[in-house]
Amino acid sequence: MLSKVLVNIGRFLLLIFLQGVLLNDVNLWDGMAIPYLYILFLLMLPIDIPRWLELLIGLIAGLSLDMFTNTAGIHASACVLLSFLRPIYLRSIAPRDGYEFGVKPTINDMGLAWYIKYAAVLIFIHHAWLFYVEIYSLSGFFNTLLRVFLSSVFTFILVILSQFLISKKKGSNYL
Repeated sequence: MLSKVLVNIGRFLLLIFLQGVLLNDVNLWDGMAIPYLYILFLLMLPIDIPRWLELLIGLIAGLSLDMFTNTAGIHASACVLLSFLRPIYLRSIAPRDGYEFGVKPTINDMGLAWYIKYAAVLIFIHHAWLFYVEIYSLSGFFNTLLRVFLSSVFTFILVILSQFLISKKKGSNYL
């Protein structure tokens, strides 16, 4: 139990550090695509984590990045939204018999097709909230929507690559 907590704390620190120091400076197409890999930490939280703890972790993750980027709570609100919606969405895409105890929302445990459905939707929701709250207006709706889409795709690709890099292979079949 303690080792899982320490691994998650290490993962959290690493992803926040990478995001704050390296990835925030990566802007493709004149700032239209910005990767937010730090949300991988929230996506990898155990399925059976208590709801209050998930919301608290989302708040801490968002506030940590807000401190790096001086964004006054925008990331905190997006992460709390993601943490709030994640259990609801997990229930909606659950296998017929439900999730097995101890299963993690990873490509290795759930398969690539399930993970694509899981991560793509939550990443898009996080990014949509983040960018629309950032501009606090609907006056550049389509430009912001393009930014949401491009950043979501960029983040999604990094999340999938990260999953393959950190996964312990049970077999070669990810589908």
